[in-house]
Amino acid sequence: MTLETKNQVVVQIENLVKIFSDEEGREHCVLPGISLSVSQGTLLTIVGPSGSGKTTLLNIIAGLEEKTSGTVKIGKGAERSQLAYVFQSARLLPWLTVEENLRFVKPENTTEKSFKEKIHHYLGLVGLNDVTRHFPHQLSGGMQQRAGIARALCIEPAVLLMDEPFSHLDEITAEQMRVELLRIWEDTGQTIIFITHDMQEAITLGDRLIMLNFHGEIAEDLAVELHRPRKFSDRSFIEFYARSAELFQGIRKKE
Repeated sequence: MTLETKNQVVVQIENLVKIFSDEEGREHCVLPGISLSVSQGTLLTIVGPSGSGKTTLLNIIAGLEEKTSGTVKIGKGAERSQLAYVFQSARLLPWLTVEENLRFVKPENTTEKSFKEKIHHYLGLVGLNDVTRHFPHQLSGGMQQRAGIARALCIEPAVLLMDEPFSHLDEITAEQMRVELLRIWEDTGQTIIFITHDMQEAITLGDRLIMLNFHGEIAEDLAVELHRPRKFSDRSFIEFYARSAELFQGIRKKE
């Protein structure tokens, strides 16, 4: 990836506002006017307390929820199809095999042959080439989530959106998935926006860390300039984690 490409902004958000109305007509502002830009190849992690609008922000970027006002631009005139979303659960179709689940997202303008090559490439990337004919119920939770990531990568999106994708896994499997995600990110140069409630996970993965406060505002925007691979036992990691946790605790006290 060239420096010019790496500095190219692929997500541009300006004054994004989201207001929900309850059954009695009372309004609740979740996002009060966020402005944010994300450059090509960035692995951005976002943390925030419950109700801070993390998932709402991701859903608006994905086009799954309507914004109240503001702008969201993906790339230079890019369409929503250049986004892919990995949810907390893999959401594989149970009646389809792993390969068929990936084929299900084939863009109309892509040939069967070229897309099949992509399917096997990305299944290989996540280590699932030997289970292409398995059904979801025959896979472990971690393998299902790998298949979900491969399905998202198959459309080769401009931006990969991930909403706490490892939160339902046991910690050993989740740690393995973090290692796999970092390997994929380094291999592909994929731009990723990753939502998490876990500060350690946010620092382990991200090269940029955003903290939202309870009012849906960006309270902190930090560069994570730690060497990879990152280990919680490393002094530099511990020091950055301690500073970040202190900042986050201060954010939570203001709720």
